[in-house]
Amino acid sequence: QVQLVESGGGPVQTGGSLRLSCAASGRTFSSYPMGWFRQAPGKEREFVSAINWSGVRTVYADSVKGRFTISRDSAKNTVYLQMNSLKPEDTAVYYCAAIETLNASYLPRSESAYDYWGQGTQVTVSS
Repeated sequence: QVQLVESGGGPVQTGGSLRLSCAASGRTFSSYPMGWFRQAPGKEREFVSAINWSGVRTVYADSVKGRFTISRDSAKNTVYLQMNSLKPEDTAVYYCAAIETLNASYLPRSESAYDYWGQGTQVTVSS
């Protein structure tokens, strides 16, 4: 079992930056691919980014590519999402998620592929 707790959200102005953290507890966290998703009001949850167990492979949604960076620190059992050049359309609740697999190349964009979810952290970007 893996428990995930996000933090680091809050209000920020357009063009600003935030770094989200996702602290994981439970066995074999360091072996699992991790992802970030977000859900804006009135919209479905959407994929943002994912990272494999080693941190070598990453994928991003087109809408955040070049602005967001995902990383992980296995020693701290934490995954990060550095968000730069934020826009009002980035406003959403951000969730981290984990997949219980040892497949090093598996980085799905579908939320149905993820086994564990955090409670979310709100990011609000004002213009």
